[in-house]
Amino acid sequence: MKMRIYLVQHGEAFSKEENPVRPLTEKGRRDTRRVAEFLKSKGIRVDTIFHSTKLRAKETAEIFASVLHTELREEKDLEPLADPKIWAEKIENMKEDTMIVGHLPHLSRFVSQLLCQKREDIVKYSPGGLVWLLDEDTKITL
Repeated sequence: MKMRIYLVQHGEAFSKEENPVRPLTEKGRRDTRRVAEFLKSKGIRVDTIFHSTKLRAKETAEIFASVLHTELREEKDLEPLADPKIWAEKIENMKEDTMIVGHLPHLSRFVSQLLCQKREDIVKYSPGGLVWLLDEDTKITL
């Protein structure tokens, strides 16, 4: 069985004007927990959650990790303007199911890089949104 990748945009965060550090709002925390609980209810397991150095991504990752009982790792090159090719190369040798929590436009460009080797955005994310990439042999009912 091949690896599954879960690409998550951080939950709703305060604007820079409201709080320059941009932590998650209460709605962002609640919505993120709902998505994490949904994944858990479907038996989804993740071996490692990688997240950017920004607080909103870290808080989102911590919520997923607490629900899914998963290891967390803070990583560079997951910032909003990071080059998606960096992580496309990193995941080539990974074998375990992995979640990456980050930001736009990086995540949508990363999905495009993985699926069609283009830089244009082919997926539209919402705060707390998740793209789940599976190999063609995986059979899961949601």
